[in-house]
Amino acid sequence: MMEQYLVLKAQAAGCLLFYRMGDFFELFFDDARTAASVLDIALTSRGEHDGKPVPMCGVPVHSAEGYLARLIKAGQRVAIAEQVETPEEAKQRGGSKALVKRDIVRFVTAGTLTEEALLNPGTSNRLVALAEVRGTIGIAACDISTGEMVLEETASETLDAVLARLDASEVVVPEGWEASGLPEAECRPARDFSSDAGEERLKTLHGLATLDGLGDFSRAMLAAAGGLIAYLDHAGRGTLPLLLPPKVRLGGSELAMDGATRASLEITAAQDGSRAGSLLACIDRCSTGAGARLLAEDLSAPLAEREAITARLSLVKHFHRDPLLRTDIRTLLRGLPDLGRALGRIVAGRGSPRDLGQIRDGLAQASRIDELLTGSKDRPALLGDLLAKLRGHEALIDLLTRALVATPPTERGSGNYIADAFDEELDELRSAAGNARKAIAAMEARYREETGVTALKIKHNNVLGYFIEVPAKHSDTLMSADSGFTHRQTMAGAVRFNSLTLHEEAGRITEAGARALSLEERHFAALTDAVSDAREAVAAAAAALARIDVAAGLAERAVEGDWCQPEIDSEPVLEIEDGRHPVVEAALAKANERFVANDCNLSESDRLWLIGGPNMGGKSTFLRQNALIVLLAQAGSFVPAKAARIGIADRLFSRVGAADNLARGRSTFMVEMVETAAILSQATRRSFVILDEVGRGTSTYDGMALAWAVVEAVHETLRCRCLFATHYHELSRLAETCDSLSLHHVRAREWKGELVLLHELARGAADKSYGLAVARLAGVPSPVVARAKAVLAKLEKGRAETGGLAAGLGELPLFAAASAQAEVSEPRDTLADRLAELDIDALSPREALDLLYALKKEAAQTNS
Repeated sequence: MMEQYLVLKAQAAGCLLFYRMGDFFELFFDDARTAASVLDIALTSRGEHDGKPVPMCGVPVHSAEGYLARLIKAGQRVAIAEQVETPEEAKQRGGSKALVKRDIVRFVTAGTLTEEALLNPGTSNRLVALAEVRGTIGIAACDISTGEMVLEETASETLDAVLARLDASEVVVPEGWEASGLPEAECRPARDFSSDAGEERLKTLHGLATLDGLGDFSRAMLAAAGGLIAYLDHAGRGTLPLLLPPKVRLGGSELAMDGATRASLEITAAQDGSRAGSLLACIDRCSTGAGARLLAEDLSAPLAEREAITARLSLVKHFHRDPLLRTDIRTLLRGLPDLGRALGRIVAGRGSPRDLGQIRDGLAQASRIDELLTGSKDRPALLGDLLAKLRGHEALIDLLTRALVATPPTERGSGNYIADAFDEELDELRSAAGNARKAIAAMEARYREETGVTALKIKHNNVLGYFIEVPAKHSDTLMSADSGFTHRQTMAGAVRFNSLTLHEEAGRITEAGARALSLEERHFAALTDAVSDAREAVAAAAAALARIDVAAGLAERAVEGDWCQPEIDSEPVLEIEDGRHPVVEAALAKANERFVANDCNLSESDRLWLIGGPNMGGKSTFLRQNALIVLLAQAGSFVPAKAARIGIADRLFSRVGAADNLARGRSTFMVEMVETAAILSQATRRSFVILDEVGRGTSTYDGMALAWAVVEAVHETLRCRCLFATHYHELSRLAETCDSLSLHHVRAREWKGELVLLHELARGAADKSYGLAVARLAGVPSPVVARAKAVLAKLEKGRAETGGLAAGLGELPLFAAASAQAEVSEPRDTLADRLAELDIDALSPREALDLLYALKKEAAQTNS
């Protein structure tokens, strides 16, 4: 057995091997030590290997999913080695001592999960493959639990942002792949990532002669798709999961955001990595797991095309204005099974009768939803398209309804999931088995009467089959030679017997049961094939239901929070009346506190707001709430405001707050500068940028100089909509030279020595920072605050006498002019210029010596 185990272990490099032994999956050697530690189960030993006991541990097969989930969550990969023949088949092949054949039937990894118990119903589980072709990176992303597959391409410098959006559970790359910042990836043979092989794999998978009808795929996309399909084929040991025809994601059709912006805005996860406290958690009112997954995707990749955004908003409006319709739809949706994931398990060969029942019930519920929505008035065009996908499933629903019992089991080994009257032969077999069981019950009563042993019972187990059992004190009655009973087994307190009549009836039950199970298996295979044949139509219905759920949920959230439908504009404007931060407002509401709403109005003539005011005054909240309103609007949601006009942004940047990244050798200030550099190099006129306290991570003079230059660059070069919060009062001088910059501040007042934060935004520069008052609120000891107050008085006196940090800044030219003059004003290294111009090969030895003396003399004059 250990020889067989070691052969299989060699095939499972990098994985823990679950080795099937009867009702347990066993692990040995280092695998056992790792699993015992992660799972907190007993580590034992058995036999010897190289003179040492073999460490081992095991988990029951019937509860293996729970253990698999914990191992995968801990970052492990698992290979499943199953018995691929029965003990009887092994005996026929090699005698009584023949070892049952085993083989690895599947690799279980973070990106290849389909089991319901291993997946979060509200979170997509993406597997991503990367490939580089001629400098372009192709990306293939799929969620095999639903079959969704998307292909796109990007440049190496934007790969991090794409991976942050996809939030993949597992990344697959060709061997030798090198990319800074790429999370730990699974390396596969480079030959799997050939674009030609990828094209052929897609054609074969979807039964096509050409891919022209699916989309315009680049060579990089095809290479990535090839690597993805090859990896799934490897993981499934030749059995591919559900993969729907791939969709192409084109650049420019979505609002681009980098990883830093996503983390800063806490879109799908809070800063601590949890869902609680995120924008997604705040607005999710979906009734289904599929809807929750789609909503998360919408927020992760908002749209950047007006027509598509407007279509989504019209659908939300349809449910928003009709509360009765919304309530009815949400009630129907709550009873909807997860169609997409049930389909994924069936196509992957991991389905159960319960999954078939979910397909039946889901499609039937889809028909009821279609009937309800078809009768609604003024249906938007998008809803009409969605309803068309809910129709045409009547034949499949009818087949599954006739074939399956009302509540099919999760396991099919015991049968009884095919409904009565579906198959006449199956009904006869069940009747025969049932009649035999009745005969056995009558036999038990007769044996009791004949023997006089009232405690006599006829029982059954998987080892002995049917047998007669009596207490030990009555065994002599059945032991006599003329009793007709044959002794089988003696227990501590009972004795077991057989009889010819019982043996014959048991044979009839066993034969009928085996034939019935075989017949049910054939029906299960046929039903599975029927669902698989309709996979694309079923998947389309599941996607349509998810979109309806998202729209109804967003409408419900809009009613709860009194949100408005935003007006979508192509011009770079941002007009928000009484805007609020949805997450902060929800948190305040729990404490019975009111959120203070504020307006924001950015246009071509007033596109850059410089915002001052005290810490804790609400500057960061104001910045983030406007970014989130833009994001929500472009995702197709109503927004937390009284009114809003949103000019579509192509990119969204948020540099608010920073933390160090010691793993990549970056201090807090370095992280801040890297993020700021990304904004300055990638933002366009159509982008929306929020910047908070740029330059605060270094010395006052360095920080203010950087902040000054960044503000000028945003105003003069990027010319995009921007909210810039700062404590540098000196930056207010920029309003004198930057035409499209205006000054604003969050209001605060001191009352009887205490700071009152009003959280209101007002026009004009802040009069002071109230830093000492905030320190007092934070609990800084009074002596420290008093000392700081004395130092501040000295500093302010010096600033008044000398003109302060801003002295002379008004004489500087604007950023554009300064940039043009930079090359002229920068001191030139004339010696370096002369050396660069030399043609050394043309110099004679004498000329070279003379030139060296001349250069040395020139250098001495320059230094003096």
